[in-house]
This record gives sequence, C-alpha cells and structure tokens, in this order.
Amino acid sequence: MESRRDPVRVVIVDDEQLVRMALRLVIDGEPDLTVVAEAADGNAALAVVDEQRPDVVLMDVRMPGRDGLETTRELLTRPAPPRVLMLTTFDSDDLVLGALRAGALGFVLKDTPPARILDAVRSVVDGNPVLSPAAMARVIAAATRPDSAHARDRSSAAAREQLSMLTERERETARAIADGLDNPQIAERLSITVATVKAHIGSLFAKLAVENRVQIALLVRDAED
Repeated sequence: MESRRDPVRVVIVDDEQLVRMALRLVIDGEPDLTVVAEAADGNAALAVVDEQRPDVVLMDVRMPGRDGLETTRELLTRPAPPRVLMLTTFDSDDLVLGALRAGALGFVLKDTPPARILDAVRSVVDGNPVLSPAAMARVIAAATRPDSAHARDRSSAAAREQLSMLTERERETARAIADGLDNPQIAERLSITVATVKAHIGSLFAKLAVENRVQIALLVRDAED
C-alpha cells in the first residue's frame, strides 16, 4: 500500500482537558500523525471540523449538550466527512452499537494503551473498522438480542426494503461482510476478483447510504430478524 505523503490530521473532541492533553501528547509524538485542533463539546467540534478538514476525529461519546453520537451523525452529513473513532469510558453493548449506527468506524476505551489508540487511528483513516471480525460478531450478536434496546427499535421491514434495491451479487457481498470477511475472503467465497469486490462495496455504500462496513453488517442482521 502506498504510504501517505502528509501526516494524518486529527481532531480531538472531549470535554475533559486532561484527556485532550494526554491524547495530543501521544498522537503528536508520531511522525505520521498530527493533532490540528481540539474541541470541548459537539458544537465546537462541528465548527473545528469545518475549518480544519481533518482525516480523523477522536470523539468522546458523553459530553454536555450535543453528545458524541449526535455530533457524529451531523458530521457525516458533510461532504467528504472525516473518519470518526469514538472515545468512551464505558464498554457497553448499547453504547458501542449506538456509535456504530451513528457512523463511527469503531471505538476505543479511554484507558486503552497508547500504542493501540495510535493503531486505531491509523486503521480508521484507511476506512477499516477498529473491530476485529470476532469483536464485530459479538457486537452484531448484541444487536440481535431480544432484550437489546436497538433490537426493539430497529425496523426489519425497512432494512429488507433497503436490501431489495441491491443486485444479487451485491446482496451476497453484503452477506459476506456481515459474516466478518475481508475483501480477499469475499472474493474467494464469491469466485470473483478483489477489484470486483471493491466495486460491489462501493455500490453498497451508495445504495444503502452507509459510511462503513459495520453499518452494512448491522443492516443485514436487521433484515434477517
């Protein structure tokens, strides 16, 4: 993969100044990453992102006023939006699902070791979810639990209607994504090239109005309920 010529531009959004300072120290210590701005709440985050056009936003989930989920949903309506990586002190199923459904590419706990936070930033900037296939499977399982708040709220009929717009090959690709397969594995399953897989995924993003593979996976699971 061709290396980036410029450092990855990061914005940190958290209402705790000490958290912002610690993250800035970690990120700015890397030659391929740089913090271009900070924000203490959702409204400030929207203004900063519009001004700085970062590649990645580290977004706190719980903030006074406009929280991280609402801010993320708003950010992703912008043209060429940044990748969003959620920050949280709570590792709850519903919180993680809320972040992923809002369009975040993943989440990290605030007490995650610095090296793993850096790896997460580098992962999402390339459009890759931070969740491993095993973690994705656990999240999807939580989404389909009968007692899950998201399971109660979701509309299976609406999900099926969205998937009905897809071609057969696109539906097969979406199903493979829901199974946690990467592009080469999807290509092998469907006996097509990786380039064709990428083309199908691009169509899925456009037709389903989603930002990442996790949202596709959740949509498939919703449709199967």
